[in-house]
Amino acid sequence: MELGLRDRVVTITGGASGIGLAAARAFATEGARVTVLDRDRDALAQAAAELDGVATHELDVTSAEQVDAAFDAVAAREGRIDVAVNNAGISRGLAWMHEVDEADYDAVLAVNLKGVWLCMRAELRHMYAQKAGVIVNTASAASLVGTPGVAHYAASKFGVLGLTKSAALEYAPLGIRVNAVAPGTIDTPMGKGFARDRRADPFADAIVRQQHPLQQRIGRSEEIADAILYLASERSSFASGSTLVVDGAFTAQ
Repeated sequence: MELGLRDRVVTITGGASGIGLAAARAFATEGARVTVLDRDRDALAQAAAELDGVATHELDVTSAEQVDAAFDAVAAREGRIDVAVNNAGISRGLAWMHEVDEADYDAVLAVNLKGVWLCMRAELRHMYAQKAGVIVNTASAASLVGTPGVAHYAASKFGVLGLTKSAALEYAPLGIRVNAVAPGTIDTPMGKGFARDRRADPFADAIVRQQHPLQQRIGRSEEIADAILYLASERSSFASGSTLVVDGAFTAQ
């Protein structure tokens, strides 16, 4: 299927591993001009070595100054920003809500929600001037249902959907589309870290901790990357303010 992404200028935060790296690989295969942004310098170097022609930029999405400078730099180098994938995210502090440290709450909200807002704000400045662009935010199945043990993570991802829907309405008259993808549990470094935390998980028997109904497995990064590419392409030209759920029927339960 031709997606029409050749020569499109694409930015991907959290792009040096997991879903972000899979998306960078997929966009590059389609001929897009990809910039991977991530705070992990070593992972960025590995991504640059693996993905020929992909640019990299070190970025902490919680820093407004760094975010603005990074997207200004991409736009200056490439001439525009066509597609922005806001994928950077963390999970921290698996516990009963009354036992979660404030520092863990602040860290998760700073990256997962404020970081997305800062990036969208910077991206939309350029897209507003261009009168064109597409944004895809990585939400989560945890943005649609309650998730015991990680209420602060769920809150951050519910917030991502609020940003997505609000921006979609604000920028619809300009033809700028804003959507979200909501993965289930995916075989990524974050997913594996969560699995390690389950040794002390007070909700290990909860339905949200089990394998997803589809083939009794978790998802692959490439499966989420495919969804991101669809939302970024003209194949989804009438989709905005939408959430594409890719969770192996988890939220259908």
